[in-house]
Amino acid sequence: MPMLSSVSATQTSEAVDAIPKLLVRNCRRWGDRVLMRKKRLGIWWEYTWNDCYQKVKSLSLGLVSLGLEPGDKVAILGDSNPEWFWSQMAVQAARGTSVGLTASNSASEVKYIVEHSQSKFVIAQDQEQVDKLLQVKGDVPQVRKVIYWEEKGLRGYRDPILMSFAELIELGEAHGAAHPGLFEENVARGQPDDIYALQYTSGTTGLPKGAMISWKTLFLNWEQGRGANPVHEGDQWLSITLPAWGVEQTFGLFDSLAEGQTFNFAEKPETIPKDLREVAPHRILYPSRMWEQLASIIKTDMTESTWLKRAIFNLNLPIGDKVAELSLGGQKPSLVWSCLGRLSELVVFRALRDKHGLTRVRVPFTAGAVLAPDVIRFLRAIGLNLRQYYGSTEANALAVHTATNFKLESVGMVAPGRIIRISDEGEILADREGAFEGYFRDLEATERVFTGCWYHTGDAGYLDEDGHLIFMDRLQDMRQLADGTKFSPQYMESRLKFSPYIKDALTVGGPSREFIGAMINIDLGNVGYWAQRKRINYTTFADLSQKPEVLDLLRQEVDRINRSLPANSRIRRFISLPKEFDPDEAEMTRTGKLRRTFVEERYKELVEAMYGVQEEISLDTPVVYRDGRTAVVRTRVRVVRC
Repeated sequence: MPMLSSVSATQTSEAVDAIPKLLVRNCRRWGDRVLMRKKRLGIWWEYTWNDCYQKVKSLSLGLVSLGLEPGDKVAILGDSNPEWFWSQMAVQAARGTSVGLTASNSASEVKYIVEHSQSKFVIAQDQEQVDKLLQVKGDVPQVRKVIYWEEKGLRGYRDPILMSFAELIELGEAHGAAHPGLFEENVARGQPDDIYALQYTSGTTGLPKGAMISWKTLFLNWEQGRGANPVHEGDQWLSITLPAWGVEQTFGLFDSLAEGQTFNFAEKPETIPKDLREVAPHRILYPSRMWEQLASIIKTDMTESTWLKRAIFNLNLPIGDKVAELSLGGQKPSLVWSCLGRLSELVVFRALRDKHGLTRVRVPFTAGAVLAPDVIRFLRAIGLNLRQYYGSTEANALAVHTATNFKLESVGMVAPGRIIRISDEGEILADREGAFEGYFRDLEATERVFTGCWYHTGDAGYLDEDGHLIFMDRLQDMRQLADGTKFSPQYMESRLKFSPYIKDALTVGGPSREFIGAMINIDLGNVGYWAQRKRINYTTFADLSQKPEVLDLLRQEVDRINRSLPANSRIRRFISLPKEFDPDEAEMTRTGKLRRTFVEERYKELVEAMYGVQEEISLDTPVVYRDGRTAVVRTRVRVVRC
C-alpha cells in the first residue's frame, strides 16, 4: 500500500494515507500560506492553510455531533467552490464517504443518487439546490439534515431539516471544546481501505452507478503518475471541471494538498474565461469538448477580425505548425525555423494565448473523448503542447503523454506502474490493483467488469510497437457498414466539431447501412454571426438551422472533412438538427457525453429519412424566442447529400 512518506514539499518523515492526514500534516508547515482562492463579486478571497484546516475541523465535528459515523454517506451538491471541498474533507476526516453531485443535476437525478447512496446528510450550495432536496424529501427519508452554504433566499425557510453552514460550524466548535483532540483522533483512525468517495458514473449506458474509491487506490495512482508530469510548489490551478470528477480530485485537491499548489475557484461558470486569464494557471485540464470549443473560438475570431490581423495570423500559423511538427518528431528546429518560431511567438501566439489565460500553462491536458488530430495540431501550432490523459472513474489513470513522449494518434504511454493488455476482441483491459473497489450496492455490475485480475474498460484500442496506447472508441460504439468498412463514430464527430460552425455531432451507420450519416448541431453564436454578416434573417435556432445558406455552409464543412477520409468512410448524408442536444432531456450526460443509443432511438425517424428517399421530414421542436417566449413548432428538416 503506497503512503506518502516523503512528499517533496513537506520534507517530513510522517507517513500519510488519506487526504485529511495531508491537510493536518502540511498545515503545520504552510499554515499562513494561501491554499485556496475564490472570486466573489469580482474580488479574490484568499484562504490560508490554517483557514481551511479550521473550516474542515469545525464542519467535521459538527457532522459528528449530528450523528455522522464511520462509513456513513454524505452527498454534496453544488458547483466547484472551497465549501464543496471543505465539506468533502470534513466528511472524510470522520471516516465518512462523500457522494458528489453537481449543480446541474435535476431533482430526479438528485433523488436517485441520494437514495441509492443511502446518504445520511446532504450539503447543498444554495436556494436552487435546497429546493431540489425539499422537492424530493419524502422519497429520501434517511436524510437527517440538509446543510447549505449560501444563505441568500433561504432566511425565510422554516423546514426543520435545514441548517446553515454557520450553524454547523458553531455546533462543531462547541463539540470540539467539549471533546479536545477528537478531530485529530478521527483523522488518525483513517485506514487505506476506507472508501473515501462514491463517484457516480455519467450513465451513458443506463442509470449512474456508484464507483467505490478507496484511499489505497487514490494514493497508488497519484504516486505512479506524479513523475510523468510533476507539479511544482507555487503552481496555480483553476477548478473548471466537475468537483466530484476524479480529475478535479487528483489534479486539483490532491496536488494542492501534497505539493503546495494554489487551488483557485472561478466566481461562477460564466466567468471562467475572464477568471482564467487573471489566474493564468501553470497546469490545466479541459475536457476535450472545451479544447474543441477553444479552437473553434480562435478560428472564428480570426475570421471576424480585420484583414491585417487575419493575414498576420494566416502567415504565422504554418510556421507554428512546422516548428510543432519538428518537435513532435523529436527533431531540433534549424536556426532559421527556430528564429521564425520565436518571431511568431512574439508577434502572434503569446498574445493569443494571453487572451485565453494560457500564457503560463506548462502542462495542458485533455481528457474525456479523444481529440481529433486536426485540433491537436492546431493548438500545438499556437504554442499549447497538448497532452492526452486517458482513464476513467473505475480504471483511474491508464495512459498519459509527457513533454518528451508524445504521439499525435495515441493517448499516451501506459501510466507508470499500470498494466494494460488487449483482449482477443480488441478491448482494453487494465490491472485490477489500480482500479476501483466495485459498484456500490451492485454486485452483478461489479462482476461483469472484473475478470480475475483484469478490469474491462469497455474501450476498443491497441498498443503500438513503441508502447503507446491507441484508443479507438467505446467497444459498443464501433460500427461496421454493410460492405465491411469499420469506422469510429467518436473520431469522426471530433473531426466535425473542429469546424467553428458545428457545436456537436452524432454519426450513424451499421451492418444494414451502405454509408455513414450524421446529425449536426450548429454553433448558434458562430453561425448566427455568420448569418448576420450575410444579411440572412432568422427568428429561432430551429429556423436558422434549416436555412438553405446554412445547410450549404455545413455541406462545405462536411466536404472538407471528407477529403481527408478514405472513400468508404466518408459522410454521405447529414441533417442539421433544429435543437441542441440537451442533458436535461437525457440526450447527454452532465459531463457532455452523448447518450448515443438513446439519441439514435429518439430521432430514429430522422435517421431512417437519411437512409431513405425522403428529401425532408417534419419534427416537433421546442423553441425559445429572443423575447423569452416558448413554444413548440413543427420544423421541416432537410436531408442534405454530400
